Amino acid sequence: MHFLALDLGSSFIKGAVLDLDELRIRHAQRVAFPEPIPGLPAGFREYDPGAVVTATRALLERLVADAPDARGCVVCSQLHSLVFADPVGRPRSTILTWQDQRALQPFGDTGGTYFQEINRRLSREERRQLGNEPRPGVPLCFLFWLAHNGALPPSPAIAASLSSFVVANLCGATPALDLTNAFAHGALEVETGDWHRGVIAKLGLEGIQWPAILPQGAILGEARLGGRPLPFFVPVGDYQCSQVGAGLQEGELSVNISTGSAVIQLATGLEWGDFQTRPWFDGRYVKTITHIPGGRALDALIRLLGELAEAQGVRLRDPWDYVLEQAGRLPSTLLRVNPAFYASAMGDQGAITNAREENLTVGHLFRAAFEGMADNYAACARRVCPAGDWRRLLFSGGVALKTPLLRRLICERLGPEHRLAPTDEDTLLGLLALALACSGRAESVLGAMASLST
Repeated sequence: MHFLALDLGSSFIKGAVLDLDELRIRHAQRVAFPEPIPGLPAGFREYDPGAVVTATRALLERLVADAPDARGCVVCSQLHSLVFADPVGRPRSTILTWQDQRALQPFGDTGGTYFQEINRRLSREERRQLGNEPRPGVPLCFLFWLAHNGALPPSPAIAASLSSFVVANLCGATPALDLTNAFAHGALEVETGDWHRGVIAKLGLEGIQWPAILPQGAILGEARLGGRPLPFFVPVGDYQCSQVGAGLQEGELSVNISTGSAVIQLATGLEWGDFQTRPWFDGRYVKTITHIPGGRALDALIRLLGELAEAQGVRLRDPWDYVLEQAGRLPSTLLRVNPAFYASAMGDQGAITNAREENLTVGHLFRAAFEGMADNYAACARRVCPAGDWRRLLFSGGVALKTPLLRRLICERLGPEHRLAPTDEDTLLGLLALALACSGRAESVLGAMASLST
């Protein structure tokens, strides 16, 4: 039995054929995610929905040619995205992603921002009910900005996520969400699993058409690919899917580091605290702190170091081998880097301090950046699990797996016991587990994870 896998990431759209008999990922390929729409105001990040659908369909057609007997397609995507669509999946707006920061613009003459105004209107208890993720880059904030700027599309227009829109468009179906994507909208009442109507009313968003929330494993629609209909299951969040692929177990503390990064632990039930409470699979939840500065912060340093060369028309080769070699040679550094170079869980006031002529080198800079990141993970780990009683660390994500120095610095702060995720393609492996559950080969996602670990 074969399924198709689709991952709509921030940098790439990835796909593969999933072999449910051999438990293998085959024919994996990826294409670049389309570039953002140019010429937008600072802080805005929007994409052409037609370009995303076109790139996705082309990738799926190639995968169908490799697996003409595929029984269905499972999908995950970057979270905190918004696109309005009509009841048959046609776009009614551009796509806004988690990188959009328009909510940090001034709100009227209050002296604050749209984001601050949202937080002013909501109580501490309502924030807890929403999962305790007060961030500017979520659809709830986009919707508040759009409503106050007269930019909401006319009805009928459903406030869909990126993945629910793409699948609905391919299938000619009505966009719908699962709990993992619904949470990412920022308006889900976690305990009830439904939209928080009280919060929606407080923010003046009652006129928005919110998508239906479907159960795990539901079919959203069928798309015609390779000359035949192919069922598409309701998409899930890439964050949750990646931890399935990493094989997150009870008592582990996951440190996931890729473009963004997070500290994650499975909850014993519906737990609340100085962390986010997010829906996971099989009716379970995770405790987490997300959007900790990760690969995006490191890329900012790389861009800084390469700017002069780029200005003179010199394109540098991949610098990472040199960066890791130089940083690894140093036993320590007095240079200090706070990698919060953009709005994140650690603030938005990054800094490079304690600089002297002798430590203004690539090695010192990145050694200090890795130490700053490790300090951040240690601080967030103590918030997620104040008792500090995890039995071992789990490292996942491309940056974590390819950077032994960063892993060592984290282990120095959080304990030496650790393991690595089985692959850097953790979302595709997570989609394999999801396909096993959706196909009936496994009774649950947790059961599918157990099958993949044997």
